[in-house]
Amino acid sequence: MSSSVPRLVIAAPSSGSGKTTVATGLMAAFAGRGLAVSPHKVGPDYIDPGYHALATGRVGRNLDAYLCGPELVAPLFLHGAHGCDLAVVEGVMGLYDGAAGEGELASTAHVAKLLRAPVVLVVDASSQSRSVAALVHGFASWDPEVRVGGVILNKVGSDRHEELLREALDSAGVPVLGALRRAPQVDTPSRHLGLVPVAERRAEAVEAVAAMAAQVSQGCDLDALVALARSAGALSGAAWDAAEALSVAPPPPLPVPSLGAAPPDPHRPERPRPQTPPLSASLERGDPHDGLKVAVAGGPAFTFSYAEHTELLTAAGAEVVTFDPLRDEQLPDGTRGLVIGGGFPEMYASDLSANEPLRKAVAELALSGAPVAAECAGLLYLCRELDGQPMCGVLDAGARMSERLTLGYRDAVAVSDSALAVAGTRMRGHEFHRTVVEPGAGAAPAWGVRAPQRRLEGFVQQGVHASYLHTHWAAAPGVARRFVERCRTS
Repeated sequence: MSSSVPRLVIAAPSSGSGKTTVATGLMAAFAGRGLAVSPHKVGPDYIDPGYHALATGRVGRNLDAYLCGPELVAPLFLHGAHGCDLAVVEGVMGLYDGAAGEGELASTAHVAKLLRAPVVLVVDASSQSRSVAALVHGFASWDPEVRVGGVILNKVGSDRHEELLREALDSAGVPVLGALRRAPQVDTPSRHLGLVPVAERRAEAVEAVAAMAAQVSQGCDLDALVALARSAGALSGAAWDAAEALSVAPPPPLPVPSLGAAPPDPHRPERPRPQTPPLSASLERGDPHDGLKVAVAGGPAFTFSYAEHTELLTAAGAEVVTFDPLRDEQLPDGTRGLVIGGGFPEMYASDLSANEPLRKAVAELALSGAPVAAECAGLLYLCRELDGQPMCGVLDAGARMSERLTLGYRDAVAVSDSALAVAGTRMRGHEFHRTVVEPGAGAAPAWGVRAPQRRLEGFVQQGVHASYLHTHWAAAPGVARRFVERCRTS
């Protein structure tokens, strides 16, 4: 099976060049023309896809060759782009920047090659003129397998400045497909972990996306960009499917690292999926009508999630129900399991703390032994306190903001059996936080992490699995399968 969904990868020489503005503006501009646009983001970013979804009316999806493996990039893309007229993929960092120490792995260039997609290079031209040609030539010629099909000049100062830039690029062999003036109205506010999520400023975000669309429509040759998108090569293979992914039998787990020891070397020819216990007959059927509810935290405080997690839980037989810990005083009726993803609870600590009825309900569910999966912000919410504000108290641990940013991909092995994985399960994840958790007693560690330093991380306690590690379950569908099985039997 092959597919030729028209597609573009929006990249840049470095972060801060304007990729999000251009990519989101293009998505909204194409959608405004009546096209069904599929939005994608390279890497583990959770915030940009929220703006993409606002621009297109479709779920923003991530394409991460580190978390999911290169083999899943095209299938996940085809899954998200099914039925669409055009796909726009926003890159991450600079075009050739990938996982530290891993060569091109997980870089925008790597994903562009996996998708056989042309690249549009967004260049911040604010402090250069003729030098732009050398920069573009270097990026276009660095890797012959990466096809830079055009340039969009950003932050152009004047008509004369644009003229000088275009004259210089005539000799670079890469067409200029747009030139955008400096426009403060399209800027989006940011803080310690990037842009402020859409859920926290929806009205302003709607206005900002509309401004991006107007700027891109005026400054870019949309017809030429569509033509470039249609030149993408055909992709072979089938789209990712949650039910099919759940049906694949996982390999045996790895040897469990001893406490304090590093996990085994992660460089393996194939990336294993987690080991899971035998499925019940109802889970093999993936029956979505048996009333097994899994509550998933949402709202402004918990905005970090991958769409595939919900799809996998549903395919495994769960009824997924979203709730907002800032507003809802009780968990959804009949909740059998709880998933609390990432976000910015530190920005809402007082409001989360003030919702005492829900904090007690979460603690009672956890105490009952029901499965609870918490990542990063979810971990903080389960702690005894966050910056002095009482949280759920499920874990005997205190959390606080820190000046130090912890950021990067991680390779880990489960060191304790849990509701998500058996000991020995290998997972790849990503950390991104400015908080510190000071653990107390009563919980086993969740992961043995190999780099940047060897350490144990996270908590396993009864049915609770809480960790700073963000993981992508599409790479390990057994996680969702095991979680739902535990919901059924707990």
